[in-house]
Amino acid sequence: QVQLVESGGGLVQAGGSLRLSCAASGHTFSNYAMGWFRQAPGKEREFVVGISRSGDNTYSADSVKGRFTISRDNAKSTVYLQMNSLKPEDTAVYYCAAYAAKGRWYVPRNLADFGSWGQGTQVTVSS
Repeated sequence: QVQLVESGGGLVQAGGSLRLSCAASGHTFSNYAMGWFRQAPGKEREFVVGISRSGDNTYSADSVKGRFTISRDNAKSTVYLQMNSLKPEDTAVYYCAAYAAKGRWYVPRNLADFGSWGQGTQVTVSS
């Protein structure tokens, strides 16, 4: 399994921005579609945004469309989550995850599809 390490979380005021990073190691990064999930206290882990192996296709949850952007740099084996216009309801632990995709353009969205997970990074948005 690919190893994933997230960074970039923290405390930010509502309306602010944060960029999360997820560094991968152990396997060929470009073989994996990537996703970001989040889990707030007392809630189930939910899909936020995903990106295909090629980086050409992305898919975002309705709750973050127009505010969050996922990107990847296969040369650096890193995926990013740019979060703008943050809201208190975005407060959660954010996890990156990897899916060993056969197709270059497929964007996985289901939690069960992902075989590797990072340890998570806390994002707290104050009102």
